[in-house]
Amino acid sequence: MTRWNADQLALRAGLARWRDDLNEGHVERDEEGGFSWDKWKLIKDTGILSLPFDERWGGLGQDIVTTMYVLEGLGETCRDGGLSFSTTTSICSTGIPLEHFGTEEQKARYLPGICSGDLIGAHAITEASGGSDAMKMLTRAERDGDHFVLNGSKTFVSNGPIADVVVVYARTRPDAGALGITTFLVDKDTPGMTAGKPLKKMGLRTSPLSELFFDDCRVPADRVLGRVGGGFIVLDHVMKREILFSFIVNAGEMQHRLDRCIEYAKTRVQFGKPIGSHQSIANKIVDMKIKLETARKWLYDTAERLVAGENVTVDLAVAKLLTSEGNLESSLSAVQIFGGHGYMAESGLEKDVRNSVAGTIYSGTTEIQYNRIASMLGLGK
Repeated sequence: MTRWNADQLALRAGLARWRDDLNEGHVERDEEGGFSWDKWKLIKDTGILSLPFDERWGGLGQDIVTTMYVLEGLGETCRDGGLSFSTTTSICSTGIPLEHFGTEEQKARYLPGICSGDLIGAHAITEASGGSDAMKMLTRAERDGDHFVLNGSKTFVSNGPIADVVVVYARTRPDAGALGITTFLVDKDTPGMTAGKPLKKMGLRTSPLSELFFDDCRVPADRVLGRVGGGFIVLDHVMKREILFSFIVNAGEMQHRLDRCIEYAKTRVQFGKPIGSHQSIANKIVDMKIKLETARKWLYDTAERLVAGENVTVDLAVAKLLTSEGNLESSLSAVQIFGGHGYMAESGLEKDVRNSVAGTIYSGTTEIQYNRIASMLGLGK
């Protein structure tokens, strides 16, 4: 079990001062479905966006595990799941690949803004025809002198309508498979790139999602992130951190939900005694606790193995699957425990259900995780 030192505890505890302001009106914001710039300013003030980045860019220089610990605290503190999702998206989609693959010039241009939150990041991977199969992407990037010309479209781009810089994955060689993908840094005002209207969705409504369109979009060659043909390496690096950072937020949300259900089960009296004394209710809460601790252990253990340089392909798939499915089951149990009150929008619990469904889809669906694990076990060959 991880033992947190005083500095780590202080970083996480520091989020408490923003709790009330972050959560004010979260149910109403979800109903409206818009991104809150006022709440983003609060996220900027917390310093959480700067956690994993080098101090010379305005970062806090924290390691992966410490960053996860504080992000778990965000999930426990912040009831606006969409806001938390936009936060981890900006960190993972843009900041993480810049830190590892960017040139000094690229880092100096973008990382200070990513750390401060003055720049919001996104990445454009998924396409309508390919879905979760990123290798089927059709968006092309062709060399033209000292530029690349991008043509195609992307869909389901988190932060797409509000992003200042987008990490775009496109094919530079149509016949080279994974080695034919290249990653580009594209500023929002680049001619030829346009964002579609925010897409309406089931959950995470305060985190805007859109399509992006590229029509002879000219990107300077010095905005290639990594090397030409190295986009899959960038993607692999990013997705490992995306799973760890995004889903540890869910663990924090599960902790808050568990605490809320325990308190309610102790104080809600029916048939002459607290509902928590009924085995059916108690068992639901115990299951919530088990799912939380299982998810938390897999996420942190996987992070430690990743830092140690070990192969974590299976570990990530298991951690993602357990956390996403556990979060969904936890949210449904909370609604049942609160009964009619839980079903009402004002409780915020039905919102948790809608938000948690997303986790079983993004970063690779539950079915894909099962397939990945089976493949690593040598099945289906």
